[in-house]
Amino acid sequence: MKEFFANMDGTQQFYWYIAIGASVIFIIQTIMTFVGADADTGVDADFDGNLDGGDSPFQLFSLRNLINFLLGFGWAGVSLYNVIENNILLAIVAFLVGVLFIAFFFFIMRALLKLSEDNSFKIEDTIGKTADVYLSIPAAKTGKGKVFISVRGSTHELSAITNSVDEIKNGSLVKVVGIEGDILIVTPLTL
Repeated sequence: MKEFFANMDGTQQFYWYIAIGASVIFIIQTIMTFVGADADTGVDADFDGNLDGGDSPFQLFSLRNLINFLLGFGWAGVSLYNVIENNILLAIVAFLVGVLFIAFFFFIMRALLKLSEDNSFKIEDTIGKTADVYLSIPAAKTGKGKVFISVRGSTHELSAITNSVDEIKNGSLVKVVGIEGDILIVTPLTL
């Protein structure tokens, strides 16, 4: 290994050391992620509050982003050392590649988190939504009808009742104003 670095000048060695070090740490991080040991802390906390950006797993200043930056910076410096002879220009290009690595990993993480979102149907998500009446809804909660309602991109057929003094005919549009058990309470929409 000494012979490999012996023929290099200091700048080239600098990029190689960064590239190798960042690669080793990146590989360790990746392995730890796949075996589930990538948690930042061992503390479980349960609290309620409104934190701006609290859902976002992306933090600009984190060890993971530092490693991503150094990975791009180091390997760009190694790869472009013989192509770009001006060391300042090489450092600028390597810096930009490092920033691109951070952005690239951000978009990958964002896509992966979308896969893990809970898209299960919850009847509470229907409140305030508009639905199409499928089976007429009897007036004043005297019986149940059926509605088609779209929640999170999927359509559901649910039972519905109304407080309205008039029956709501099929084909009408209604708005969900409440829930009783697993039955929607709707009001007719007037256009």
